[in-house]
Amino acid sequence: MIGGSKHLLGLDGYSAEDIIKVLDVAEGMKEISTRKIKKVPTLRGKTIINLFFEPSTRTRMSFEIAAKRLSADTVNISASASSTVKGETLIDTARNIESMVPDVVVIRHKFSGAPEMLSRYLDCSVVNAGDGSHQHPSQGLLDLFTIREKKGTINGLKVVIVGDITHSRVARSNIYGLSSLGAKVVVSGPMTMIPPEIEGLGAEVAPSVDEALMDADVIMMLRIQLERKSNSLIPSLREYARFFGLNLDRLKRAKEDVVVMHPGPINRGVEISSDVADGPYSVILDQVENGVAVRMAILYLLSGGGDEVVD
Repeated sequence: MIGGSKHLLGLDGYSAEDIIKVLDVAEGMKEISTRKIKKVPTLRGKTIINLFFEPSTRTRMSFEIAAKRLSADTVNISASASSTVKGETLIDTARNIESMVPDVVVIRHKFSGAPEMLSRYLDCSVVNAGDGSHQHPSQGLLDLFTIREKKGTINGLKVVIVGDITHSRVARSNIYGLSSLGAKVVVSGPMTMIPPEIEGLGAEVAPSVDEALMDADVIMMLRIQLERKSNSLIPSLREYARFFGLNLDRLKRAKEDVVVMHPGPINRGVEISSDVADGPYSVILDQVENGVAVRMAILYLLSGGGDEVVD
């Protein structure tokens, strides 16, 4: 369990202790990926269902790899391969899946609240792998893990999140998690992409990107989400890159040891330039690597594991 719950639906409501427990377990899990044989029998006999109704590369693959490294059996189901294309409801699909007695269902869905709805109908654990514009808790946790790994702590850091905050489930999960661990969170972007309730979540809104980046410890750039038509909120991608994109010149406003993050996929030359994405400050590939360890920890804890990594 995580924070007394058998589900992981979002990071709101989790204490610093709850989050740190996941990060500590993930730290032990990361060592498994360095071994010659990258597998432990910890979840042998457990079944993990990856139910993805939206495209995904990093999240889907890392959940599958995480489950396999813990020796769990995995089944991947995409929207095109499910009976929802025949008119079956999501609840009926999930109930039929549960009748086969899985231990964890990992779901990504375009509608906010879909994982929470399933958690009310299913007895097995439900993990939110991203729901609409709501939350993406496993991405938030891997970002927190990466920041702690690179900075040693999260408490007291200035973390700047730039981009399409309105449509970003990653931003919401990170704001909740970072605030719980004592970071100062500053957001910036076009005002058409800043939701009015954002300050109530624990973030400050900067009047400009240049001001937001001053003395930043961590910069997290967000993708323009073309699939949610967020590009209709800006005049053009070219103008967005000019005023809000992160380049080497703009990066100089941050601290000398700043780390640059991005949840991916990257729109190069739009929200971030290639020389920044591939440069020495970037930890984007570290985020991908850490995603496996964090998702191993999530599956382990929700499947009945304790604080120790079982070898």
